[in-house]
Amino acid sequence: MVVQPVNVRLMLRTYGKQLTSAKRLARFKRALALSGAQDMVSISREARRRELVERIAQEVIENLLVNGQDNPVVTRVLEELEQELGEKVLFDYPLDGGEVQILRQTDQGPLEIAPEEKLGIMRRLWEITIANVDETML
Repeated sequence: MVVQPVNVRLMLRTYGKQLTSAKRLARFKRALALSGAQDMVSISREARRRELVERIAQEVIENLLVNGQDNPVVTRVLEELEQELGEKVLFDYPLDGGEVQILRQTDQGPLEIAPEEKLGIMRRLWEITIANVDETML
């Protein structure tokens, strides 16, 4: 039986996505358990909205980084980021669970972005996502 490298790569990518999704779900369950143990605090309507916007923005970014762009908000955020940067960028999570990699699409193929530039791109990605989520919420 001949195993094609493409099939192995696709299988590993699928397993990697499942593993990442399971880790994310476990993290959310822990956060929910911790938030239930805290005292109820009365906060203003604006603060609750801001907290909700940030939670949704975090989910949008994780969908962008982990699962790809299969959501209109995620697509809009990525398009706006690429328009500002003036180039196409790719987000990739290594299968070993390491830190997200940001790759610049070039004629020679994808190249990893320097750490200091990566920090700026991640910061701008967060700002764009917050603005888009806040704009689309009622």
